[in-house]
Amino acid sequence: QVQLVDSGGGLAQAGGSLRLSCAISRNPFTRIGWYRQAPGKQRELVAVSNTAGITNTADSVKGRFTISRDYAKNRVTLQMNNLKVEDTAVYYCYGQHQGTDYWGQGTQVTVSS
Repeated sequence: QVQLVDSGGGLAQAGGSLRLSCAISRNPFTRIGWYRQAPGKQRELVAVSNTAGITNTADSVKGRFTISRDYAKNRVTLQMNNLKVEDTAVYYCYGQHQGTDYWGQGTQVTVSS
């Protein structure tokens, strides 16, 4: 059974940092990364990378957020620096395998001014 368990959210001040982590039960994913959903908005891509190491990153977080994948530990992390109030959202770990999308349970990130 494929599972994604995300963690690491919390409260931060604007300009601060948080690191999100996603534990993967297996590592068959061809694409893996993070999405987020703010209140009243649609879920949006934050950063997703493929097995070729190519990463697709939202313009709103470029230069501030970094995704990394540890194949040995079956883990993917999202380092978030210089946080902004508009980064407040529920963040979801995401993986795609053989055309099927998998999601973590979500972790809340709240950034205060």
